[in-house]
Amino acid sequence: MRTPISLLQSFGHSRRAAGLRPSPGLRLAAHRGLVAIPVLFGVTLLTFFVLDLLPGSAARQLLGADATPEQVAALEVRLGLNRPARERYLHWLTGAVTGDLGKSIASNQPVTALVAERLPVTVELVALAFALSLALSVPAALFAAHRPNRLVDRLTMLLSMGGLSMPSYVLAPVLVLIFSVNLTLFPSIGFKPPSAGVLENLHSLVLPTVAIALPLLCFYTRFLRGDVVEQMNGEDYVVTAVAKGIGPWRVLVRHALRNSLFGLLTLVGLNFGALIGGTVIVERIFALPGLGQLLLQAINTRDAPIVQAIVLLLAVVTVLANLCVDLLYAALDPRIRYGDR
Repeated sequence: MRTPISLLQSFGHSRRAAGLRPSPGLRLAAHRGLVAIPVLFGVTLLTFFVLDLLPGSAARQLLGADATPEQVAALEVRLGLNRPARERYLHWLTGAVTGDLGKSIASNQPVTALVAERLPVTVELVALAFALSLALSVPAALFAAHRPNRLVDRLTMLLSMGGLSMPSYVLAPVLVLIFSVNLTLFPSIGFKPPSAGVLENLHSLVLPTVAIALPLLCFYTRFLRGDVVEQMNGEDYVVTAVAKGIGPWRVLVRHALRNSLFGLLTLVGLNFGALIGGTVIVERIFALPGLGQLLLQAINTRDAPIVQAIVLLLAVVTVLANLCVDLLYAALDPRIRYGDR
C-alpha cells in the first residue's frame, strides 16, 4: 500500500512530466510578489506616520490663517482627522487593499481618479527620458571602449563628467534660458496632450525630457564604457574570439556588450522608481500636469491620501521594475534560473 507521501511525490512527478510545472518566470514573479507585500506595507506605514508628525494641520491649511480654532476643530471632525493615527491608517489600509485609496482632503475627489488623470504625463516623460538615455549611451560607450584612452574615449568621458555635474533641477533652467528664451525653439512651460497631435505633444516635452535624460545618459555611458573595457581586457572568451579571427567590433558588440548589459540593467531597475520621484522638480519647472505637481500640491496642503497613493505607486513601480530586470537576466543568460532545480 502506498503512503500519502509517496502519493504526493508521484503526483508531483506526474505534473512535471505532463508539463504542468509553473515556469521559472511565474515562480519568480510569485516569490517577488510575496516579498513585496511587507515592503509595500512598511513604505505606506512610514509615509503615513511621517506625514502625521509634521507640524500644522490639513484643516488649518484648507481654511487659512484667519480660521478660528472652533472652525478648524469642526473641519477636522468632519474629515475624520481627529481620530487616532493608528485608526486612520488602518482605515486607509483596508480601503487600499480593496482598491479604494480614499478621497482627497482638499478637493474631496477620489484619489484614484486624480492619480489616473496625472499619471500618463509622468509615464510619458519618464519613458522618453529612459529611451533617449539608453539609445545614446550604448553607442557612445561602445565608441569610447573601442579605443580606450584615445581621443574619442577621452572626449566622451569629459563630456559625460560635465553632464553628471549638472543635475536635472540645474540643467532645466539652463535649457529654458537657451532654447526657450534666447532661441525660442521650444516652449518653456505647458503640456500638449497626444490628442493635440503627436508632434505637438513631443515638442512640448523636448526640454523636460533632455533635462532628465542627460544625467542618466552620462551615468550609463561611463558605467557601460568601464565595464566593456574591463571585459575586453581580461576575459578568456574575448581572447578566444580574437584568436579565432573575429573582428574587434564584432567581439565588442556580440560578446563584451552582451555580458556588460547585466550591470546596465541593474542600474536601470534601480533608477526607474527613483526617476519617477525625481521628476517632481522638473515637472514643477516646466509646469507639467503630472504626478510631480500633484505630489507637491498634496504636500503643501497636507493631503495625506494623495501622498500615500503616489508613494505606494512609486513603490509598486520599483518592485515591478526590478522583477522585469530579473526576467531579462534569464532571457540574456539561459543559465540563470533563480533557484530553479
